[in-house]
Amino acid sequence: MSNIVAIVGRPNVGKSTLFNRLCGGRKAIVDELSGVTRDRHYGKSDWNGREFSLIDTGGYITNSDDVFEDEIRRQVLLAMEEADSVLFVVDVMSGITDLDETIAAMLRKSRKKVLVVVNKVDNSQRQYDASVFYGLGLGEIYPLSSINGSGTGELLDELVKDYPMPEEEELPDDIPRFTIVGRPNVGKSSLANALLGEERNIVTPVAGTTRDAIFTRYNKFGHDFMLIDTAGLRKKGKSMENIEFYSIMRSVRAIENSDVCLLMVDATRGMEAQDVNIFNLIVRNKKGVLILVNKWDLIEKDTGSVKKFTSIVKERISPFEDVPVIFISALTKQRIHKTLETALEVYGRRKQRISTSRLNEVLRKAVDQFHPPAVKGKHIKINYGTQLPVQTPAFAFFCNLPQYIRDPYRRYLENRLRESFNFTGVPIQIFFRRK
Repeated sequence: MSNIVAIVGRPNVGKSTLFNRLCGGRKAIVDELSGVTRDRHYGKSDWNGREFSLIDTGGYITNSDDVFEDEIRRQVLLAMEEADSVLFVVDVMSGITDLDETIAAMLRKSRKKVLVVVNKVDNSQRQYDASVFYGLGLGEIYPLSSINGSGTGELLDELVKDYPMPEEEELPDDIPRFTIVGRPNVGKSSLANALLGEERNIVTPVAGTTRDAIFTRYNKFGHDFMLIDTAGLRKKGKSMENIEFYSIMRSVRAIENSDVCLLMVDATRGMEAQDVNIFNLIVRNKKGVLILVNKWDLIEKDTGSVKKFTSIVKERISPFEDVPVIFISALTKQRIHKTLETALEVYGRRKQRISTSRLNEVLRKAVDQFHPPAVKGKHIKINYGTQLPVQTPAFAFFCNLPQYIRDPYRRYLENRLRESFNFTGVPIQIFFRRK
């Protein structure tokens, strides 16, 4: 599991630019609340083999300075609670502002690792000016330029130095961990209660204090697994701004701790942008996934409703369409048992091992049917493949010119693997290596 790093600071200091720089341009999660834009970005990055998750807390639009500062304060508090490390971004051009002082005072009370990032330092004069930020009392400062990337290496060296290296070998089998994820008010707690067969207080009732997803052991009817509910913080008294940000922070943590994610979609609203973003988050973390279309009992249906809705869902999640889609009602318990059975099947597929001989038989047939396209007059020859000894399905194909194999051919081989070995609901990684 990777560590979570939160980027905090006042507006217009370059938090989002730093986020994009550290994520290497990977697609971020963006959540848009109706009426007022509030961008929430999630991304994954790694440095020297150590992986971590990034949360950008930027994007505030408010009506008054008082409300403005209050929103910033809440963001920093939530980041301090949920993140493992905090990057506090300041602007060398404006020096230390009152809001910077306020944020620094909060961060000084935190036991989390805090790094002061002095942004927009792109010449020697600004390098000298950056020293004023030692006055924040947060220790060493890290001058850099998010625009051109100078100085980011030193920051990342310090950030990841205490992070453990990822495990290469497959971990021993353990009890499956199924996580229910989705937008607020989609029915996650109702599904958890339906699966467990009892009403439970899934989250701490005090808003803002729940730190971890709730693990519940399910051991009935021959099934044994941990169920993780990420419903949390649905109290109406708190601002939606607060709820949305916190739910993303918790979802990141819960997804990274899971084996299979049950992504719930509201049938009355359809497959929305945030649903797709959460799906992409699951896939990037290489977790098993099934999509549950909840509140299906509220939809006026005809003979083609299921087929039509499934088609829309798979179009939105393309190109990874090989995912189970189940239409349920957590309220009436419709298809609840099918949900459990499918989740366990996806878990089994994620753990399956393919023999090298069988894998190469499928690989030879696929290559014979469609050879890799020649590039610059050079012909690519794929010799053999093997499954890597890691926790999720990953394959190494050895060839003479791995750098010339393009994404369309990679997807072609992935589809042949999916046709030959049932990997429905499981992301696959394919690596091309020199023989």
